[in-house]
Amino acid sequence: DPNNELLARQTSLRLSADQVRDATLAVGGLLNRKIGGPSVFPPQPKSVAEEAFDNKWEPSQGSDRYRRGLYTFLQRTSPFAQGVTFDAPALSRSCTRRERSNSPLQALTLLNDPVFFEAAEGLAERTLRDTQGDISDRIDRAFRIAMSRSPSQEERNRLTAYYQEQ
Repeated sequence: DPNNELLARQTSLRLSADQVRDATLAVGGLLNRKIGGPSVFPPQPKSVAEEAFDNKWEPSQGSDRYRRGLYTFLQRTSPFAQGVTFDAPALSRSCTRRERSNSPLQALTLLNDPVFFEAAEGLAERTLRDTQGDISDRIDRAFRIAMSRSPSQEERNRLTAYYQEQ
């Protein structure tokens, strides 16, 4: 709804830490929507787990690796690194309002975290599988999956130029 015609008018808000991960996995076609069950352990840097006393963080395998953020194992002494980066609330106190910040570390996480990389690969696979046309058709499809709208002509031109450069 880019013209704000269908929804009530409100300032855009960044997604919460859990929602950033869930939305990325959904766009990549990886999100496991299974309800219930034990906590899961998404990949995270080994240094995070080593900071806590006797913490063992073995990344979940298979589709559990892509469970919703709601099911991520939480430990006070070594919180999930991605959650901390995207302002997940502290586990040691009640949370009445989520903070929202923007930092270079968030951009670096989106570029380097294995789960975000796998989701990008998933989006590429979806786009190639769903679209038989030329690069313009594939850009339109990927953009529609990720943004829920078609790209503007300027966006399409920039993405096409980037594709050709690569």
